[in-house]
Amino acid sequence: MKISIVTVVYNCANTIRGCIDSVLAQDYDDVEYIIVDGGSKDGTVDVVKSYESGIARFVSEKDNGIYDAMNKGIRMATGDVVGILNADDFFYSNDTLSKIAAAFKKEPELDATIADIVFVNDTNTRILRHYHAQKWKPAKFAWGFMPPHPSFFCKRHLFDKLGYYKTDYKIAADYELLIRYLYVNKINFRYLPVMTTRMRMGGVSTKNLNSIITLNKEIKRACEENHLSTNYFMIYTKYIFKPFEFLLNNQ
Repeated sequence: MKISIVTVVYNCANTIRGCIDSVLAQDYDDVEYIIVDGGSKDGTVDVVKSYESGIARFVSEKDNGIYDAMNKGIRMATGDVVGILNADDFFYSNDTLSKIAAAFKKEPELDATIADIVFVNDTNTRILRHYHAQKWKPAKFAWGFMPPHPSFFCKRHLFDKLGYYKTDYKIAADYELLIRYLYVNKINFRYLPVMTTRMRMGGVSTKNLNSIITLNKEIKRACEENHLSTNYFMIYTKYIFKPFEFLLNNQ
């Protein structure tokens, strides 16, 4: 079973090396690694090219944002299963993809998997927050909760069948896509008790107050477009529970 990993990047020369290293260090052999660069000017392209032999597809050209780039990478993918690894992030361990592949091989009718991730500091030396999906269920979309997007691995053909990331979202196209796949179309997914990803804090969705407001506006829009009843009171109550994720910091 081939797994395609897509990394989209723009001006991440300081972090992309760690991301690539974590893919190439996987002990699972049947991996297709695709990197889509948005026309970086900071040396990212040179770093990626230094790994040329380990990368199946690499393009560097202007795009229309992160979700356009993700769609471009997924359309290039020839694997049975596709996963996204952000340019600032790393796989949690060298056997992450082996565990994902084993789940799909054990249950061939499986469409997708969700799992757990951790947030780490900039130097990847300390876990700051755990993000678990074990108790997550699709009804929680209406309350502003989604499973960790980096833990989502999905059969490639479903993107052609159910559609790609909507490029008119700034921050929450991943939220919308997961509603469409897991809630509306009820694809066959499983939670895996696997830690897939080490994700740096400070992503675009939590960068500042404006980003948080935009994120939650788009979450409400995503619910409405998929006929899932919600409101801002429901969505913002999630912030009551966020501190408990930091209290679980017990690496």
